[in-house]
Amino acid sequence: MADELELRLLRHFVTVAEELHFRRAAERLFIAQQALSRDIRRLEDRVGTPLLTRSTRSVELTDAGRRLLPRAKEMLALHDLALRELRDDEPLVVDVVDAELTPALVLEAVRSRASGSEFIARFGQRGDGGRGSSADVVFDRVRRPSPEVSSQLVRFEPLAVLVPERHPLADRDAVAFEDLRGTRVCSRAGGHVTEGWIDATAQLLAPFGIDPAIGHPVVAGGEELAQHLRLRSAPVLALASQQPVEGAVLLPVVDPIPLFPWAMSWRSDLDHPGLDELREAARRLTETRGWLDVPAGAWLPSPESRSAG
Repeated sequence: MADELELRLLRHFVTVAEELHFRRAAERLFIAQQALSRDIRRLEDRVGTPLLTRSTRSVELTDAGRRLLPRAKEMLALHDLALRELRDDEPLVVDVVDAELTPALVLEAVRSRASGSEFIARFGQRGDGGRGSSADVVFDRVRRPSPEVSSQLVRFEPLAVLVPERHPLADRDAVAFEDLRGTRVCSRAGGHVTEGWIDATAQLLAPFGIDPAIGHPVVAGGEELAQHLRLRSAPVLALASQQPVEGAVLLPVVDPIPLFPWAMSWRSDLDHPGLDELREAARRLTETRGWLDVPAGAWLPSPESRSAG
């Protein structure tokens, strides 16, 4: 019917009303600002009166907008509640790879906000978020774009290197990649190792004549990582967020500064209210912490290197 209100338009109106800023609201909704403005105009045409006053400096609610806002929130809350009840409160399963890493920070952020959704953490799914994954959302690089899978870039995280406390490199402030030549550096140990990580570090180490697969099996878990370091006495590539390892020193890597592109992926047909909440939590962390800033002299694997510049 012509006088029906679309929930999508109401959701967009509520977001603009909360932000009082079209750009920020568009970022929260993951749509273009022009599309958001168009939807607000459609809603205003539908109700027959302006809901917002706009200027180059501010956005404010009209009297009609202030009257509509609480009702719109009630309608959306009832809609979301009905969906959750129909799903029997089905939780959103998120593979965060390993505890304390960047994906776990995103999950912690969304859990700390008031939410009607439940989130369950999985560890070590090692997938691309496709139909074969038992998790709804997975974190890794996006190396094989597919129409069936959607993704959101979250962070370019610097790499570091773990060295035993008595290693010749342990007393340095940073380690240049040239210093790793001939050290039998390992990139296959630690809870952060995913398919995307293995591919990225293979690209990184190849110009230095280092084959990370030779004599280095994949090792998972903090205790196993410590054991690997003790037995091999060789540097291990890790992430800047790597938690302390007994008997080891974590040093930043420079010349170049390598970055690992964390992204979250999910099935394109996934319809779950927790997904929007998770994406918004990731976006806020990305923005407030500068996670997508690329320092001068940084290195990114392909294909990310082609799109980051």
